[in-house]
Amino acid sequence: QHLVGLWRDKDRASTEVKRVALDHVAELEAKIAEMQAMADTLRELADACHGDHRPDCPILHDLANPEATVACHQAHGH
Repeated sequence: QHLVGLWRDKDRASTEVKRVALDHVAELEAKIAEMQAMADTLRELADACHGDHRPDCPILHDLANPEATVACHQAHGH
């Protein structure tokens, strides 16, 4: 939205447009990194799941205990 406003403002400096664009890039990259970390965590949990008839499931166990996930990732550098 802010970029559209700058596009309509013919008196604005291009440095402002570039700054806003780069701020938006940084926000997108942060979201990408967060989503990649979530995908990596879920992939690790899926790899730990036997995927058989047994009811015990590390995926659901981990989702029920998010503090354990954080501690595990900090210990293993993930």
